[in-house]
Amino acid sequence: MKLGYGESRLKLQEAGLKITPQRMAILEAVHVLGNHPTAEKIIEHIRENHPNIASGTVYKVLDVLVENKLIRRVNTEKDIMRYDGNLEEHHHLHSSDSDYIQDYRDTHLDEYLREYFRKKKIPGFRIDEIRLQIKGRFTGQKS
Repeated sequence: MKLGYGESRLKLQEAGLKITPQRMAILEAVHVLGNHPTAEKIIEHIRENHPNIASGTVYKVLDVLVENKLIRRVNTEKDIMRYDGNLEEHHHLHSSDSDYIQDYRDTHLDEYLREYFRKKKIPGFRIDEIRLQIKGRFTGQKS
């Protein structure tokens, strides 16, 4: 889902955040870039229209957006932080031979995992969400 100016503004407003040009640009960049961009990719993209934005500002805004559940962090095997604007329930397919990450949805798998852990009853632990990171290689065309 790609957010435009109006949608970004509304999302920030709904989260109770002050609407600033930096927040708008960064939230939109996460959606426009797709494929779970790194902070560096976001900075590069934003500087096309906002050349004076400081890297520190971008990192701070990304933290604020994550804290307010407008985006999510996706940590990779190489400990490179990536960002995801898709807040719907989904998992990730990580390509082990590139930096490509693909969203993966499977309602049957989600139901199975919820039921499995409901039965398992891990003592002293409450599950808030289940997100899998599945590593492998794409052997054909990516869907």
